[in-house]
Amino acid sequence: MLQGLSFEVFPPNTTIGVNKLTQTLKELQQLQPAFISVTCSNGTNHVADTTVKVASYIHQELHIPTIAHLPATYLSKEEVDEVLQQLDQLGIHQVLALRGDILTDVVPKADFKYADELTRYIKEQAPQFQLTGACYPEMHPESSSRITDIQNLKKKVDAGCTQLITQLFLDNELFYRFQESCYLAGIDVPILAGIMPIVNRNQALRLLKTTQTQLPRKFLAILEKYEHNPIALRDAGLAYAVDQIVDLVTQDVSGIHLYTMNDAQIAQRIVENTHSLFGENKVRVG
Repeated sequence: MLQGLSFEVFPPNTTIGVNKLTQTLKELQQLQPAFISVTCSNGTNHVADTTVKVASYIHQELHIPTIAHLPATYLSKEEVDEVLQQLDQLGIHQVLALRGDILTDVVPKADFKYADELTRYIKEQAPQFQLTGACYPEMHPESSSRITDIQNLKKKVDAGCTQLITQLFLDNELFYRFQESCYLAGIDVPILAGIMPIVNRNQALRLLKTTQTQLPRKFLAILEKYEHNPIALRDAGLAYAVDQIVDLVTQDVSGIHLYTMNDAQIAQRIVENTHSLFGENKVRVG
């Protein structure tokens, strides 16, 4: 069943950023998302002081279901216990268990090396939590093969993940092939498609530099044609994302998870052009 449209935000690092995010979240509230997930900072800031605070505001003040991201590599068992206790007291019972990016300037903790280990620990220690996992339609950049990647994803599901959210992708055919591979491997949990509208040239350049996302010919044509026209590039990037969503919903995707980059206008434009696709099928989770 279609779970509707959900959003992702990230904790800001400055007071100005906090004020902007607060306004963004109020605007996102009007769009009635299925849930809002809150990312973590890979050990550079304490999860309790960033992710949990934002999640608390979303849950308690805006009354929207929320999912808190936890990075396995940068949390000890004691820190996980502390965060889970805080979330439990707040009435937040959804967690996205990640490995976390490997950073050269942050020392990993020793208790969890992979996301499935964190997932299993949470499931055993706090079974009241619903667990979500991350997945990669184009294969995790550190995986040796697609088979190994799917096997590792199966470990997450077997450990307790009841839902998956994909990394961004720009080619829906890659998502459909990935979805089929999951089905053949016995991964039968909902897979939410992660969509990030590319709305400016710098964002596109960062994408090219930091990810292995394949860029379809149609998308490359947009970048080339509107490289020096930021307004047109923004409109074309949003239109491309809308086309992706229309196609995915038509193919009965389990849900759409929109990477907002803390920009409510992006989400608003997407919803304006797709809201009728979700209709009565939207289910609020949490």
